[in-house]
Amino acid sequence: MKEDFIYYLWENKLLSNNLYTVDNEEITIISVGNRNFNSGADFVNARLMIAGTLWAGQVEMHVLASDWYKHNHHEDENYNNVILHVVYECDITTLNIPTLEIKDKFDLSLYYNYHTFMNSKSWIPCENYISGIQSFTLISCLDRMLVEHLENECEDICDSLKNNHYDWEQTFYQRLMRYFGLKVNNDSFDYLSKILPLRLLLRHVDNHIYVESMFFGCAGFLEKDFKEDYPTLLKREFGMLRSKYGLKVMPFSNWKFLRLRPPNFPGIRIAQLAKIIIRNTSMFSKIRDAEVLDDIFQLFDIQLDEYWDTHFHFDKISVKAQKKILGRTAINLIMINAVVPMIFYYGQYHSLDKYKDRAIRFLEQIDAEDNVIIRHFANCGIILQNSFQTQAIMYMYKYYCRRRRCLECRIYSVISKNGDRNG
Repeated sequence: MKEDFIYYLWENKLLSNNLYTVDNEEITIISVGNRNFNSGADFVNARLMIAGTLWAGQVEMHVLASDWYKHNHHEDENYNNVILHVVYECDITTLNIPTLEIKDKFDLSLYYNYHTFMNSKSWIPCENYISGIQSFTLISCLDRMLVEHLENECEDICDSLKNNHYDWEQTFYQRLMRYFGLKVNNDSFDYLSKILPLRLLLRHVDNHIYVESMFFGCAGFLEKDFKEDYPTLLKREFGMLRSKYGLKVMPFSNWKFLRLRPPNFPGIRIAQLAKIIIRNTSMFSKIRDAEVLDDIFQLFDIQLDEYWDTHFHFDKISVKAQKKILGRTAINLIMINAVVPMIFYYGQYHSLDKYKDRAIRFLEQIDAEDNVIIRHFANCGIILQNSFQTQAIMYMYKYYCRRRRCLECRIYSVISKNGDRNG
């Protein structure tokens, strides 16, 4: 028996109706309260009738009653307002708190289902049952997962905004940079955004050579001599700007090229970033004010200069000429990871639901992502229609399925409560 299972029984009202304390006092549950993820008892704001008296307060749960002492709750004032101690087995009787023993107060099939899921060797515990879940149950679960995902993203943006002295443009610039280089180079782009502030780039936005030289120079791409005119010019200009502004240079070895398609090489991505910054001043303001998704896509619809048609690296002409543009898939990923969370947090920060609703609407309009997790769910019979759903289910997989947090999942609750396991 685990405490998580006791939480599940309590929160979902799965205990029998005839409940009595170990001292034979009748218990009527008016409200189970709310899970408490901070210090203190497991549930807060519960309302119970015990022996005819209405009580309001906290409920603490353990496998054994003696765990109260093992966890030193008797010495912690955060537990002074506990009105009921719910335990699987009451192995001691010295507590001065009403205690409910539940080992014979629930349907054992619920525990057998739980035990089976926790010990499943399948890709996810419900792999063999999830296809039978009704669509409204799945949609309800995904709605909750997406909101939880966006709220977690908001915490990161909040920290970044504080560090940037509440400069929304700089905060968006850093988030854009982080998610511009694909997962393998996220950390390198993130570091580059911190040593090369947006305000400095915007100061020279009328001179594209200055902007490009600062990007490539700070990224460590200009630390050698070149034969070609373009990188030689960038190196010369960066030398002057580096001296003037005291710019830092990151090690070139930080950048990863292995297993990347050439159009996704860091040098190409840096050139694209420079083009986007030159073209779009006050970028977050434009994104914030855009009510139509295509207006935001236009901000990223760029094509690199002719030099890059024949290059993936400085001083090395590629075999085949190719226009370097940001494809729809790349822009979609920027929208999903950088744009949407920023719009959502802006709405949360200013208590303006229209921005939060807009962010969610944008996700519903972006094509579903395609990756190994999404394909695996498709093999389980779950076909997802848009990025709202793919973002939600990837969050669910990472933070619930892989961690076996089935008891906190609506899908498991429905499967477990139905004897035929068909939701």
